[in-house]
Amino acid sequence: MNNRFKYIFSVAAAALTLGLSSCTGDLDVTPIDPNINTEVSANGLFNKCFATLAMGGMSKGDGNCDIDGIDGGTSGFIRQLWNSNELTTDEAICHWTDAGIQEFDYDSYDASSPMMNGFYSRLTTAITYCNQYLNTCGDVDATKTAQIRYLRAMEYYFLMDAFGNIPFSTSISDKPVYMTHKEAYAWIEKELLAVESALPDAAVKHSTDKGYLTPDKAADWILLSRLYLNAKVYTGTAQWDKAKEYAKKVIDSPYKLNTTGSNGYSAYQMLFMGDNGETSAAQEGIFRIGQDGLTTTSWAGALFLIASTWDATMGEKNTSQTWSGNRCRKDLILKFFPDGDAPHVDSKTMPVKAGDDRAIFDGVGRTLDNGLGYKGKFTDGFATAKWTNVKTDGSKGHDSDFTDGDFFLFRVAEAYLTYAECDARENGGTTTADGAAKINALRARAHAETKAAYSLDDICDEWSREFYFEGLRRPTLIRFDRFGGNVNYNWSYKGGVKNGRNFDAYRNFFAIPAEKVKGALIQNPGYGA
Repeated sequence: MNNRFKYIFSVAAAALTLGLSSCTGDLDVTPIDPNINTEVSANGLFNKCFATLAMGGMSKGDGNCDIDGIDGGTSGFIRQLWNSNELTTDEAICHWTDAGIQEFDYDSYDASSPMMNGFYSRLTTAITYCNQYLNTCGDVDATKTAQIRYLRAMEYYFLMDAFGNIPFSTSISDKPVYMTHKEAYAWIEKELLAVESALPDAAVKHSTDKGYLTPDKAADWILLSRLYLNAKVYTGTAQWDKAKEYAKKVIDSPYKLNTTGSNGYSAYQMLFMGDNGETSAAQEGIFRIGQDGLTTTSWAGALFLIASTWDATMGEKNTSQTWSGNRCRKDLILKFFPDGDAPHVDSKTMPVKAGDDRAIFDGVGRTLDNGLGYKGKFTDGFATAKWTNVKTDGSKGHDSDFTDGDFFLFRVAEAYLTYAECDARENGGTTTADGAAKINALRARAHAETKAAYSLDDICDEWSREFYFEGLRRPTLIRFDRFGGNVNYNWSYKGGVKNGRNFDAYRNFFAIPAEKVKGALIQNPGYGA
């Protein structure tokens, strides 16, 4: 059994021992029954803080969800991070009829979205677990305390990035206060800087190594670089120099790009396979959400990334799940085939045709156009086989339904693009040779053509080519002024129109779920009272 999953077995015990009610979504949590034993297991609670990102419940398939009144699949962190940051953009579209999907596809979401309620509740629940650990076990182990503080800051980051103005508390007894995104930014920055020295030194780890799923200094640096990269969005003041500084720390750390393929699989493809924690791919993952087919049996974890994007015609993926829902918008395929001549070939042939290992798309029997958009079929648009449970050595997964591949929430390639983008922004919109070299490292890894310099337009597209379907596109488009507002950057079915249209800038942040708007918390502008 891999060390990375030992924490899973204390999840249920931690929840029962703590006697916490499922989080109400406002950081105000007390035991449901005062007679329940509230003795705290420090190790159990520490593990639970990480496990809540990997799972949506305490039993197979997200059953026994730890959030009252919400389905575990709907509230899963990976699934809703992906939905909110991909379906709303020029990369992905889905034809499912689940409540909230059409609103994501067409950027018409409001305060009634059940999926954003799930995402909001998952994050505030996770923050509450961290507060519980820090309030009751913060003096047990200095390293673990720093790691939980990092985790809480990261969760506040994702809450701020999605919702802007947020509830805030570091206590399990005090009512949360209302915090603007500018105030949240300042607190997150201060907290990440404060914990850096107490975190373990940056070191590449494989799944059998101690600390594989917990943060070290490099995790702190890459989150700081992302925070600074988006500083202008959150505060109105750019911090390109700081973003570049912390990206450089990551680039110079022991973590490295995976540049070695194996058994016919490209180095890039290996990042998204079922054994990415065991192969050379592990050196690129800085902070990971662990997955195992036997112990993290979640419909909302990394399995979602595979099952939702595959159908039964696409080849081997090593899981029985084929949900045939999320497919590529035409605009994503055009980033690899700008002349609109993408061939109707399978995902093994497509990278060769594109001259780019990252073009892991299936076009067999599919149209480039997305047909009727939300009302279209799975074959209205190319599919992607980027995520798979196949293992490089040919071995099978631990379970026929669920995946063993971990989700790299932060990977080294992000630091390379952050560095290049900041370099361009500090030099009149075009990279110097230094910045271009960082992009060329990614493109060379993908066997794609390189250039002497890159414009900001080039870089925005390169973010998509490198990170499509990884839950990063919405904040990228916002940073490049290509999302909400009169930006005139349109993609197919943006705003519900086939050729795309502008929508209001207030949608750069999501609505606070209606049932959570109480106490100190007020609704975001544009979404009503």
